[in-house]
Amino acid sequence: MADLKAENALREAATQLEELEGRWRAAAEYLSIDARRARHAELVVIAEDPHLWDNQDYAREVTTELGRLTNDLEEFDALRTSLDDGEVLADFVRESLSSGTVDAGLLEELTEVVRELGSSLEALELQSLLSGEYDELDAIAEIHAGAGGTDAQDWAEMMLRMYVRWAERRGFGVEIDEITEGQEAGILSATVIVKGRFAFGWLSAERGVHRLVRISPFDSQARRQTSFASLEVTPLLVDDTAIEIDEKDLRVDTYRSSGAGGQHVNKTDSAIRLTHLPTGIVVSCQNERSQHQNRARAMQILAAKLADRARLERQAQLDALSGDRGDNAWGSQIRSYVQAPYQLVKDHRTDFETGNVDAVLDGDLDGFMEAELRRLRSRS
Repeated sequence: MADLKAENALREAATQLEELEGRWRAAAEYLSIDARRARHAELVVIAEDPHLWDNQDYAREVTTELGRLTNDLEEFDALRTSLDDGEVLADFVRESLSSGTVDAGLLEELTEVVRELGSSLEALELQSLLSGEYDELDAIAEIHAGAGGTDAQDWAEMMLRMYVRWAERRGFGVEIDEITEGQEAGILSATVIVKGRFAFGWLSAERGVHRLVRISPFDSQARRQTSFASLEVTPLLVDDTAIEIDEKDLRVDTYRSSGAGGQHVNKTDSAIRLTHLPTGIVVSCQNERSQHQNRARAMQILAAKLADRARLERQAQLDALSGDRGDNAWGSQIRSYVQAPYQLVKDHRTDFETGNVDAVLDGDLDGFMEAELRRLRSRS
């Protein structure tokens, strides 16, 4: 009986290894591994040039790309090694069975290798969904309260916390550049810079209007309230020098910072609000310690938003970068978060859902993001 159980386990592991081998070979194609190896070799030669750092901006671009390619290729090659190790383990288990002795330790090790390979290949396949031109960049995330009064402003603050927690879970850096507080509670808007590889690619799956249904904590009669808030996402371009901003096109307003930010906050008019008059784009920053620093960051964000706008105007299919902007109210939501009369978070684009609302609000968003990225890939 033990031998039969071991034979079945070996057969299942061997079948899974064969499937994993096929997935690995498919990944080599859609991830253009051969082309990446060629590019890696080119960059190694460039990086060895003793005059590379004469142009520091170019040198940083080269070393960053080289580092990322090195990591990607090492991870891909490590999978190959693990697949080979799995095949060797399977052969050892076969030999032990043929000799009439079941090596339980080898069989357990084989099962664990197959499980880890499956998880690693799934992560690799998911990375292929983040292959857009700007997906690897940092992201500018803007949250705006919509219809729903005080509840909507409270919901916007809850969304801010949700995305900050999500970013922290993934090891991304987070900078809150601007918060406009609500009249009674919550926030009217916030601008956050999320820093990390693929930050924009992940967050772009979240752009749109989000709806919250709950018993309002601001209603003395404890009635159910529906409120809305939206998320806009723009890639933070490393090279924004192509965007020229004429000072005559700017209205610059200074004001006193509000909210958390250290002892300097609320003592000087260091916060900056830039309005780009030709487009109506408004950018604010209050997180830095001086007006000069706030202005520099606001100009960087404005340049990124103008570059994004220019791309959208040049090429209609790049609408996916910022998404369709409907009304921040009924009928426009991409996702509903229901806390009463039942517990459910459901994405209306993919039908992905979960009943664990608290986990989602605490930043457990990967399932929703992955489902949307897969939906977008299936349409392309």
